[in-house]
Amino acid sequence: MNHLLIDADILLFKASAHSEKPIEWTEGFWTMHGFEDDALLYFNNRLTEWKDRFETEKVTLCLTDTENWRKEVLPSYKAHRKATRKPLILPVVRQKLIDNYDAVIWDTLEADDVLGILGTEPTDENRIIISEDKDLKTIPCSLYNPEHKTLTENSEFQADYWHMFQTLVGDATDGYSGCPTVGPVAATKLLGFAFDQASMWDLVTSTYRKKGLGEEEALIQARVARILRFEDYKKEEVSLWTPPITS
Repeated sequence: MNHLLIDADILLFKASAHSEKPIEWTEGFWTMHGFEDDALLYFNNRLTEWKDRFETEKVTLCLTDTENWRKEVLPSYKAHRKATRKPLILPVVRQKLIDNYDAVIWDTLEADDVLGILGTEPTDENRIIISEDKDLKTIPCSLYNPEHKTLTENSEFQADYWHMFQTLVGDATDGYSGCPTVGPVAATKLLGFAFDQASMWDLVTSTYRKKGLGEEEALIQARVARILRFEDYKKEEVSLWTPPITS
């Protein structure tokens, strides 16, 4: 049975933004309005589209908690997002998803983490993550990108590769820097020499050292870049990522 794991954060934002309409009441006087019915219609249309595509009614909506475990590892994580304006009715629609769709929220976890844990949980179901977020490439699971309409199956090696790739290049959107001056081209070239996770980590740490940083700095970046998998979350507690043993 196909079981769709939906990145509800992205869908919620798009639905709420879609519902916004500026209105000019008199010349030069504008207000912004959010139309709840429009947002929910947009949301339901996307859900119906994906259910039809994968011939299933089983879906789980995953939302981000208000607290974030990554801030304990790196206090600057996503700190810059506080100043970004969110769509007007996003909090209202979010509550609708919780009340009417049984959306899943786990303490201190981002939606990505919940998706990663559920996507790697041992099960007889065929679980498919639906998200446009590139971070989900770090999960060894089926991933459908609705923006590009592509379905991919990431192996554990590929997922580990993308985790180490993110550790090198960082993510300015999420507020972690990665290794100084190392961009996507350099990271791709470096990791092209790796054959398993241990050799990837050797390459990552040696690159950090060349930039005047140590393994501790690399580990902080790797831990915040890590999207949790089933083995990383036991008894409602996050197990921080531990590097593989290297020779």
